[in-house]
Amino acid sequence: MMFHSKRLKTLFLVAMAAIVGSAVYVVDAAPNPSALEAAKGLVVASGMARSFDTIVPDLLGKLEHNVLATRPELTDSLHPVLLALVPEFVKTEQEVVDGAAARLAARMSEQEVKDALAFFASPSGRRFVEIESLSNDIAGLVDVWKQKLSVDMLKRMREEMKKKGVTL
Repeated sequence: MMFHSKRLKTLFLVAMAAIVGSAVYVVDAAPNPSALEAAKGLVVASGMARSFDTIVPDLLGKLEHNVLATRPELTDSLHPVLLALVPEFVKTEQEVVDGAAARLAARMSEQEVKDALAFFASPSGRRFVEIESLSNDIAGLVDVWKQKLSVDMLKRMREEMKKKGVTL
């Protein structure tokens, strides 16, 4: 098992995570069981649940790295222990899937969830989720934009502050 694997989310998954994680409004009634089931299906079909798969191995990998940085003599014994712990912590992923589904079902109508699920269950939807290189391309595009934006913001701030007699 590789502890340092990383997977970037597709643009849609970022948007879905924003929807799931945002507190846009409060819904008075709990979603019905049918809506929750459809929302769980959407979390899985959209690839959102798959994006959680690297979290446990990543965290255990970081834990291993941090422990071995100060206790290198544990190299041979620590790795098997961490591997044995993986199933225990992977079980907790279902709580996140259930929570994501509940938030989706609370913010989207049952029909909207079913429509989105139908798309991701279609060949085009499955293909969209499978295109890992798309997420890498988009992440690279966003990184370049963020770097340029950061430089441009600093430059403009300095220009405006200079007009006020402040040199930074």
